[in-house]
Amino acid sequence: MRQKLVVGNWKMHGDRDLVNRLVEGIIDAAPLVGDAVEIGICPTYIHIEQAAKLLIAANVGIGLGAQNVYCEEKGAYTGEVAAPMLAQLGVSLVIVGHSERRELFAESDALIAAKFKAVQASNMIPILCIGESLEQREAKLTEQAVLEQLDAAISEIGIAAFHNAVIAYEPIWAIGTGKTASPEQAQEVHWLIRDHLAKQDAAVAAAVRIIYGGSVKSANAKDLFNQADIDGGLVGGASLEVNEFISICKSAD
Repeated sequence: MRQKLVVGNWKMHGDRDLVNRLVEGIIDAAPLVGDAVEIGICPTYIHIEQAAKLLIAANVGIGLGAQNVYCEEKGAYTGEVAAPMLAQLGVSLVIVGHSERRELFAESDALIAAKFKAVQASNMIPILCIGESLEQREAKLTEQAVLEQLDAAISEIGIAAFHNAVIAYEPIWAIGTGKTASPEQAQEVHWLIRDHLAKQDAAVAAAVRIIYGGSVKSANAKDLFNQADIDGGLVGGASLEVNEFISICKSAD
C-alpha cells in the first residue's frame, strides 16, 4: 500500500513572520492527519533553515522540501544552490522540473534529469514534475507530451532510480488558473504514467508515488485522492493557508 503524500509548494511567498505562522500552524494541526499520509512543505531557499529549526524542535515527522536545486555540487554558479547544501539543512524532498522552471526558465529535460541525479546522490527524494500545456491537451497530445518528459528522465537516470522518487503530474493548464483536471481526467494520466513504468519495471510502477498538482483545494482533494493511481498532491496556493492545507492532507487519509 502506497503511503499518500501531500506537499505544500510555497513558491516565492513568505516572510519570517508568515513562515513561523505556517510552520507552527501545520505542526499544531498535524496530529489531526492520520499516519497514512506523509506531509511535506517547500518554503523558499532563504526560509528553509528557519522552517527546519521549527520542525526539528517539534519532532512531528513533517518532511522539509526545497523547490529547486542545481545539478553541480559546487563551483562558479552564481545564485545557485547545491544538493549537499540542502541536505545539510535537513531537506528530504526536492522538486525538480516544475512547469514554472520549464516554462519561465527554459529548463531542459537533460538539466532536470541531472538535478534528479544530484538530489538522489545527496540521499534526498526528488519529486519529478511532468505535464502538458493547454495547447497540447486540446490537440490531444497529452500522452505524447507526458511520456516524452518521463522517458527523457528515464533515459538519463534509469528506471531503477524511481524506486526512491516521486512523480508529480501537473497539467500546466491547471496551475494557478483555478482550473482543475476532473478526477477522471487526472486518474487517466496517472494510470498512463504507471502503466508506462510497468512495461519497464512492474515493481517500480507498483511502488512509486504519483501525486497530482494543479489547483488542488479542499473542495476537490478527496475526489482526486480517491482515484486508484493518485497518491496525493503537490499543492500550491492552497498550502499558504493552514486550515485549507490541513483539510487537503486529511482528505488523503
